[in-house]
Amino acid sequence: MSSGVPDTNKEQLNVENRKMKVCVATCNRADYSKLAPIMFALRDDPGMELQVVVMGTHLMDDYGSTYRIIQQDGFDVEGYLHTIVRGEDEAAMAESVGLALVKLPDVLTRLKPDLLIVHGDRFDALSLATCAALMNIRILHIEGGEVSGTIDDSIRHAITKLAHYHACCTDRARRRLLSMCEDNDRILLSGCPTYDKLLSCDVTNYDNVLARWAEGANPKEYIVALQHPVTTNIKDSLKMFDLMLDALLDFGVKTVVLFPNIDAGSKEMTRTIRRRGLEHNPNFSLCKHIPYDQFIILMANAGCLIGNSSAGIREAGAFGTPVINLGKRQIGREAGENVLHVKDADTKSKILHAINLQFQKQFPSSHIYGDGRACQRIMKCINKIKKDLDQPIQKFFIFPPIRDTVSQDIDHILETQSALAVDLGGTNLRVAIISQQGEILHKTTEPTPGTYEERMDLLMRMLVEASSKAVELSCRILGIGISTGGRVNPHEGMVLHSTKILEEWSSIDLRTPISNKLHLPVWVENDGNCAALGERKFGKGVGSEDFITLIVGTGIGGGIVLNNELVHGANFCAAELGHITVSMDGPDCMCGSSGCVESYASGLALQREGKKLLDADELLVPGVNLRGEEVTAKHVIQAAQLGNKKAEKVVERACEALGSAVCTLLHTVNPSHIILCGHLAPHYEDGVREVIQRRALPSAANNVQVMVSDLEEPALLGAASIVLEFATRRIY
Repeated sequence: MSSGVPDTNKEQLNVENRKMKVCVATCNRADYSKLAPIMFALRDDPGMELQVVVMGTHLMDDYGSTYRIIQQDGFDVEGYLHTIVRGEDEAAMAESVGLALVKLPDVLTRLKPDLLIVHGDRFDALSLATCAALMNIRILHIEGGEVSGTIDDSIRHAITKLAHYHACCTDRARRRLLSMCEDNDRILLSGCPTYDKLLSCDVTNYDNVLARWAEGANPKEYIVALQHPVTTNIKDSLKMFDLMLDALLDFGVKTVVLFPNIDAGSKEMTRTIRRRGLEHNPNFSLCKHIPYDQFIILMANAGCLIGNSSAGIREAGAFGTPVINLGKRQIGREAGENVLHVKDADTKSKILHAINLQFQKQFPSSHIYGDGRACQRIMKCINKIKKDLDQPIQKFFIFPPIRDTVSQDIDHILETQSALAVDLGGTNLRVAIISQQGEILHKTTEPTPGTYEERMDLLMRMLVEASSKAVELSCRILGIGISTGGRVNPHEGMVLHSTKILEEWSSIDLRTPISNKLHLPVWVENDGNCAALGERKFGKGVGSEDFITLIVGTGIGGGIVLNNELVHGANFCAAELGHITVSMDGPDCMCGSSGCVESYASGLALQREGKKLLDADELLVPGVNLRGEEVTAKHVIQAAQLGNKKAEKVVERACEALGSAVCTLLHTVNPSHIILCGHLAPHYEDGVREVIQRRALPSAANNVQVMVSDLEEPALLGAASIVLEFATRRIY
């Protein structure tokens, strides 16, 4: 006999073999313009079942009854919810949130969506996110991480904390989400879905649109006005609205005025329009709602857009339409040069002056918020979510480092918080204990074995010995950071591929066996990237947001830091600086190509040339004595310093190759600093500077500092810094 309790295990079986149920709830004309492109993509995907819920001002005649547009677009609507309490004041907004929370559970219980898509920062969206979170429904939030400067910020960030996944529009928004402790793996930098439509719209076909909404006006000869109340300062926003209308009346051109949204204060704004009799003024066209396709054309061909709508900051930039943003609403958003802010719009003359400055001005288009491929990225993200539907829904936050609570145990008080750091190079394997201040408390070095098994055995043994040493030194080990040659996926702790410098070092999972053995968290990163992290934390990269670290040792590697973030690239192949081609017919490189800078300037390259000189009896000069040793880069440099012309030419050629590679980097990413690391770095510093002055563009050459690292072990320190800063994926 059935107990009546649903079997959730059965519901989760064969998740990938059934359609994914995605619910999109739209609340007003503005959010539908952002959600519609996603809705079309979902409807056309055979693996998706689109569920549409319509609520909010869509169902109100005063706001254009815009639910009809959704019907005209051919969407089947699963539920219509009247969720607005009239009053247009603060209490009505709060009551509307409560009314939606009362009605939504029935609809969501009936639909049982796998995913709910919520847009933006409106109070309706807060109701949706709250209800879905409490009902254990996954939430994808569109346009989180932005800052506009009003109560919308609080609502938007509250939705962020409730949402499980995020599709944001700009890199700044992405970084804000990271600073809000959201998981980088659940943040998609998609761009704004609206731009998918904006950038494909033919705005030159304007005759019918202008005849309908701006009768008698030609392109660039009318103004679009769209101002909403600021709920945190209704009194001043009503005064600003009044002053804007005064300025527009004085300016005397055709003006299309859209009615405000339903926020507290909108009723008073509507009364102001009626009181002034603007519906009878031939210069004014009043609109409850303009279909979005037509609004795009109207905005693109306007002489100016004035008010405080996000459309002026976001959409108008795509066409270079001049914008006047009044007040502090939207002040936090990223804006193009087409936007003129009037933060204190407290006089008619100030607003009128702004109109005179902006009207009919020409600006280039800016694509800050999108490139036209947002839906493609969002659909890929949703399909990835589909594969994880059988995973626990519990959301986790990635918190920044915080001070531990004070312990009363004397041993704990005396412990030094430290990291185990590993630098696995082609020549040597180093393991160290490093304190939070970057002090190397203990270090051991062994030659790097040639095979995978020997290498892993030695690494495990050295780590176990270092762990024991940490106890003797009263060090509390927080984790293990590994710097290794090769292409690394730091998210998975995998070495994906390596050159011949490290044989048998491809498709290697370093994290799992080491973590299992020592019961500590493990981070793995490329050695060049680790050197950059070491410089950023402890060395000459401190305080610099854009710099490049070049390691010149057995091979050549490096790391690139831009906007204070480490650059990994799409396939973790960024900053393979040793394989920049500097000659089309140069020597063979260990990577399998030829003419790479590593084949000229690395320790192995100098060793190769040194052997040739030795075989020709042209290397040894007084003061250079091999003493039975194999020829190394050290001997070539020593011979050059003692006047050996052949050795000098080898070193000069190495400097020329390295300098040429640096010039390529200067012209590509324009860093402020080039930091040379490794045992060969001091011998190349002056030569690289000379090549830069001779080869680089003056603007690049004159503004870059070339310097040698002061750090004893930059890669080791960088590996330690990942652990010591609790540098999970969200930090680097």
